[in-house]
Amino acid sequence: MLDLKKHTHRRYNLLTREWILVSPHRTDRPWQGQVEKTDRIELPQYDPTCYLCPGNERAGGVRNPKYESTFVFDNDFPAMLPDTPSDGFAKDGLLMAEGEPGICRVACFSPRHDLTIADMELSDIRTVIDVWTEQYNDLGSMTLIDHVQIFENRGAMMGASNPHPHCQIWANSTVPNEVVRELASFDEYLQKHEACLLCNYVALEVGENERVVVENIDFAAIVPFWAVWPFEILIVAKRHITALDGLSDNEKNSLADILKAVTSRYDKLFDTPFPYTMGFHQRPTDGKEHFEFHFHAHFYPPLLRSATVRKFMVGYEMLASPQRDITAELAAQRLRDIV
Repeated sequence: MLDLKKHTHRRYNLLTREWILVSPHRTDRPWQGQVEKTDRIELPQYDPTCYLCPGNERAGGVRNPKYESTFVFDNDFPAMLPDTPSDGFAKDGLLMAEGEPGICRVACFSPRHDLTIADMELSDIRTVIDVWTEQYNDLGSMTLIDHVQIFENRGAMMGASNPHPHCQIWANSTVPNEVVRELASFDEYLQKHEACLLCNYVALEVGENERVVVENIDFAAIVPFWAVWPFEILIVAKRHITALDGLSDNEKNSLADILKAVTSRYDKLFDTPFPYTMGFHQRPTDGKEHFEFHFHAHFYPPLLRSATVRKFMVGYEMLASPQRDITAELAAQRLRDIV
């Protein structure tokens, strides 16, 4: 009989409807690949050279206000611009392109240069959640915008160009690929089962309690059964909510609590500032109700077995399908056991 702890097998991702390859026996292989530097850098509370710190100058001579809480501004080097023409280009049915207007913003979590979500007070994280909600509503209300993506890249390993606690908000005129896949999965599951995919999934995971890392009354942080990244986490609302603007005050407090719990465990796992990419998936803002969508957040951390060994997507993963060695159950246990 198939033993998920020992035998090579495939697992199905309910959200993207793709398979991943799991090879549990490969965790024993020796590592002679690239090793990352792990020198811990003590950051100051204020850095006069940081373009995100209060009162400092940014690109083009723009100066930040001396903000005392959060601060949001239009990205000085945006990936999308609102005045981009949305015309299409096509040739012989083989070459296709479309203009993609959009808006990019940056949200600073704190005036403190040396903080992370793991270090922040719950009340300050709650303030950040309020800012995320405001930005989702503000950008999503624009006729131009069909989707709002809030995401944080933490650590130079994940491409973060500045350690100051902040996130980015990209608002597209179209719905991006990952969310399109999830929408299709939510809709198909609803049609087949007359129920929400993630409502049922979070209930199953909480019931089994094998891959749950931490939970509170309103949210569960789970290493998903189909996880690709070694210590990937899916944060799921227990109540059916489609976006941040559907959260009650108590649920926002619970979200702050679980974000701090997850990021704190990450930092303790390898005793290092833990790099990750985190992002919220919410209903699109294209004018449709999207009641089928279920609010959740993805954490994708690249560390494989220590602070110095990183997972890369290469070889089979680029040419065939995603693959992982450490099982979701083992990863969840390691994170859950951290005090």
